[in-house]
Amino acid sequence: MPIDSLGELELHNKNNNPRHIAIIMDGNGRWAQKRFMPRAVGHQAGVRAVRKIVEYCIKQKIEVLTLFAFSSENWRRPEPEVSLLMALFMASLQREINKLDRNNIRLRFVGDRTAFPEKLQQKMTDGELQTKDNTALTIVVAANYGGHWDICQAINKVTNKILTGELHNQQINEELIGQHLSTADLPEPDLFIRTGGEQRISNFMLWQLAYTEMYFTTTLWPDFDQNSLEDAIKSFKSRQRRFGHTSEQVLNKSVNL
Repeated sequence: MPIDSLGELELHNKNNNPRHIAIIMDGNGRWAQKRFMPRAVGHQAGVRAVRKIVEYCIKQKIEVLTLFAFSSENWRRPEPEVSLLMALFMASLQREINKLDRNNIRLRFVGDRTAFPEKLQQKMTDGELQTKDNTALTIVVAANYGGHWDICQAINKVTNKILTGELHNQQINEELIGQHLSTADLPEPDLFIRTGGEQRISNFMLWQLAYTEMYFTTTLWPDFDQNSLEDAIKSFKSRQRRFGHTSEQVLNKSVNL
């Protein structure tokens, strides 16, 4: 975070929005079941909710929005639902990429995409390339992603560099591992939101969420609208982020980060 002192950090928190918001979009299936509809309808409603949140993030000049679309554990769901999610994922990409590009939005994917069908993998790559120079907002879609996977792939990259002589094992530290995570080029999340009533992070961005402010809501994802996000951001702004220091140090603006 490019902030020189805790005093500046406190001012940033009071007066500005989070730079990076990460969301677990939970509750699509339950939303549909409450209405006696197939779970597929809930997932479709969830896509519409994403559009509203993206619009709000652009208005509020949020830099990065990360959405947990499909976890590495979601393959355990019933096969028909997984197939539906893959089809919806593909259709959404085909429909939305040009819109994102026209609105100056950059699209990124994180996760092990090798498990996806080749056509979907290609569509993901095409979307990233088409939007790579856009600057209004970066949307990071976590697909077949898990925090354990992310840390493991970072360690594998570091290990390979040690084996080839590019690095020495004495150089391994937190900063080095962080530089090899899938989100290394992005600011770490300031605000984490989970909808749907569960209060856990479910293997999502385990490394990156170390000092993230958490916000849990019982609102099901299809009902999570711009007012809901505004409430979450207000909660974020009301908090004092100390990063291991005391409240007195923050208030006195006496510590340099």
